[in-house]
Amino acid sequence: MRKGMGLAAALLLAGAAPAQQAAVPAPASAPTVQLSAIDRVWAGHSARFALAVTEAKIFVAYYDANRQLTVASRDRHGSYWIYHKLDCWVGWDSHNYIAMAVDAAGQLHVAANMHRDPLVYYRTRIAGDVRSFVHEPVMVDARLERSMTYPIFLHDAAGRLVYKYRDGGSGNGNEIYNVYDPATRQWSHLLSTPLTDGQGQRNAYFVGPVLGPDGYFHIAWVWRETPMAETNHDLSYAKSRDLVHWQKADGTPLTLPITLKSGEIVDPVPVEGGMINNNTLVGFDPAGRAMITYHKFDKAGNTQIYVARREGARWHIVQVSDWQGFRWDFRGGGSLDSRLFVSGAVPVGKDRVRVSVIRDGKPIDFLLDAATLRRISETPGRSLAQALAGGSIAVPAGMMLNTVEDNGVSGVALAWPTLPPHRDVASADIPEPTVLRLVEGAGR
Repeated sequence: MRKGMGLAAALLLAGAAPAQQAAVPAPASAPTVQLSAIDRVWAGHSARFALAVTEAKIFVAYYDANRQLTVASRDRHGSYWIYHKLDCWVGWDSHNYIAMAVDAAGQLHVAANMHRDPLVYYRTRIAGDVRSFVHEPVMVDARLERSMTYPIFLHDAAGRLVYKYRDGGSGNGNEIYNVYDPATRQWSHLLSTPLTDGQGQRNAYFVGPVLGPDGYFHIAWVWRETPMAETNHDLSYAKSRDLVHWQKADGTPLTLPITLKSGEIVDPVPVEGGMINNNTLVGFDPAGRAMITYHKFDKAGNTQIYVARREGARWHIVQVSDWQGFRWDFRGGGSLDSRLFVSGAVPVGKDRVRVSVIRDGKPIDFLLDAATLRRISETPGRSLAQALAGGSIAVPAGMMLNTVEDNGVSGVALAWPTLPPHRDVASADIPEPTVLRLVEGAGR
C-alpha cells in the first residue's frame, strides 16, 4: 500500500508503497535549499518518516540504522539535535509508516509501526521534550485497537487533535475517529460509530479529510473487496463541517456508518478497473469547489488521469491525460513499487487548475481550464525529490529518494534514500544505512 499523509498529507495506499513522497510536486524551478544531516537510517525499504514543525522547534520521527523508532528535536534556528529511542523496531513492511503531531498544550504524539497490529502509541509528559515520551498501551478502547493500520493525526475545525485509523484488515475494516482533550490528557471517540462499514465484505480506503476553502472537510475513497489491490472499485465522496455530521455533495445527510449502498458514488469504476486506493486526491479549483484526481483504465485499456467535480446535480468527470501504450495493471497484496502518483488539483490564478502526477518517476503537470476542465497543456513537472537527487543528494543505485514536506508552510522537509517497497517481505540482503537530511528552504 501507499500513503500520503496528514490533513494535507494523508496518503496511504493499501497495495501501494506508503513512503514515496515524491508524489507532492515542488515548484518548477530547482529550489535553493540548505541540507544538514540528522542521522543514519534504515534503507532496506521505504516506510514514511514524520515531521512536525512549530514556531520554536523541529521534530523528526524515523527508523534509525538499527530499525529502531527514534524521535529527535532541534530548535528552529539551532544546530544540534536531541535524540530519544523508543522501544519499537520496524520489520520489512512499508505500511508501517510513522505519524506524529503536536497538540494545543505542546505535547508530542507518535503512532507507528502498525499493519493490522495492536496500537503502538507514545506521548510526551513534558511539552516539547522528546526524552519524556511514554508508551500508552490503550488510547480509547482496547477492543478496537488490536488490528490497527494507517494512523493519521489531524485537527478538526475547532483545532482539536484528531486521530483516525483503520480497525481490521484489507477488505474487512472500519474507519475509527478519536479526539484528544489536552486538559484531561484523555482520548475519546469522536464518532459513536465507525465512519464506514464494509459489512464484513469490504472496506473503504480514504484520502483526507482535507479542509477546503468552503469550510468543509472533504474525503474521497474507494471500496476494496479483498487484500488484492486490483479489487478497488467505486470512487466515493462525502463532506463534513465538524467530522461528526457527514453529508453528500448536495447536502443530503448521511447516516453513519456509510455503506456501499448508502454512500455517494462519484464514478462507478469496477473491480480491475485500474483505480487504486489513495491515488484519489482531493483538491480545489479557483472557486473553492472540491475536485478529485484519480486514475483508471480508458476504453482502450490504457491507464489515464481523470478529474471529477460536482456541477449542479451531477459529477462532471473529465479525462485529463491521453496516454497511449501506458497501462499500470497492478495486482496482488503487499506494498507495491508504484508506477503512478497523483496530487490534488491546485488553483492557478482565477481561471486555471494544475493537476500534477508522477509517472514512472517523471513528474508531469497538466494545466486545465477551470470552467470546463479541458486540458490546456501537459508539460514536464518538478518534484522536490527529483530536484535534490539531481544534484544535492547522491542516491545509491537501485534506491529512491523519499521526501516528507511540512505542507510547504515552513519550508522544512526531510529527505533520505531507501530501496523501494518489496511487497512487505524480506530482501536477500541488507543495504548500508543512508543519511536522513533536513532540508530547509524547500518551500521557497
